[in-house]
Amino acid sequence: MIESHTMTAHSDSRLSGTTECSFGKGSKATNGAIASPDAEMVASDDVSCRCDLLVIGAGPTGLYATYYAGFRSLKVCVVDANEAVGGQITAMFPDKVIRDVAGFAEITGAQLVDALFRQASSALPHYHLGVVADELERTDNCFKVTLSDGTVVQAARILLTVGLGNYRPRPLPAGAGWRDRGLQYQVDRLDSYREHDVVIVGGGDSALDWALHLESIAATVTVVHHRDEFRAHPSTVTEVEASSVRILRNSRVTELIGDERLEQVVVTSAGKNTAIPASFLIPALGMIADLGSLRNWGFELAGQRIKVNPTMETNVPGIYAAGDVVERPAKVRLITVGFGEAATAVNHLAPQLRPNTEVFPGHSTDAPLTERRPVI
Repeated sequence: MIESHTMTAHSDSRLSGTTECSFGKGSKATNGAIASPDAEMVASDDVSCRCDLLVIGAGPTGLYATYYAGFRSLKVCVVDANEAVGGQITAMFPDKVIRDVAGFAEITGAQLVDALFRQASSALPHYHLGVVADELERTDNCFKVTLSDGTVVQAARILLTVGLGNYRPRPLPAGAGWRDRGLQYQVDRLDSYREHDVVIVGGGDSALDWALHLESIAATVTVVHHRDEFRAHPSTVTEVEASSVRILRNSRVTELIGDERLEQVVVTSAGKNTAIPASFLIPALGMIADLGSLRNWGFELAGQRIKVNPTMETNVPGIYAAGDVVERPAKVRLITVGFGEAATAVNHLAPQLRPNTEVFPGHSTDAPLTERRPVI
């Protein structure tokens, strides 16, 4: 799980970086998309928080975008529906090892989020956590976004980094009534499974990754998959097949057995039912995505994804998107790609708010020491 000092940082006074949200002096909306070059940000009595850039979504892509906006001297507000930053990684996979982020042979989700949070702190952002961006109002020179707690955020530009949006685990049909009685849709501290029998349902990367993580901890690990072929990365499949993990292909979990807590699961294969020991059942069947109120903001959608142009701007001028929520030609949904999209978006919107700057930001190593903000 994320280290306690990080979780504390996500809820204490350091979270906001400053005591209030406000536009920096001289902030302007330009480029003609939302306002004329001379249009100043206008305060309004109903506005609780003002910023240059509102980042909606505090997962890895959103946190990196926050850092980069600070590097471009923009004042940033960040909104996320979760109570802690990190998005799906924090909520579902904090202990999972990630191996495809540049610069790290391997790093846990919690460690990555912690590093990104510390890096983002240099932007002195103001966080609004545990709330949802509900209503969008576009004025002549900015946007007003009403949050679910009634807070009104005024921003010159918006960057959506919401990932899957309002995601929820795809439920296991046989698991009704068993949640928190042995059925878990997210993995807790790995040590809590020590010497227990664990059954994992699914055939994707999450299912097989967790099987490998738990193999040396649990008494037994069984993977149940309803098909013959796995969707996981081939190297992961090979590793699981060579391990002590029991694999049941073309099978389904059809019944859970136990008194107060889970004791067994019934696996059905080719019409035959087999009961196997199970203290924990972990369905890893993917997520159901829902953009929620964002669907009403006027975006051109492709299913649950938002279409963008090469600068990462949506069809709504002044609103950009990056990360897994994006649909564009040749899109690859990886954390590292989200980082690049965040930098692309921020670097293209920054000159609209700072007319004397360019899209290319220069190199961070060239920034004067006086412009380098401290990292928590």
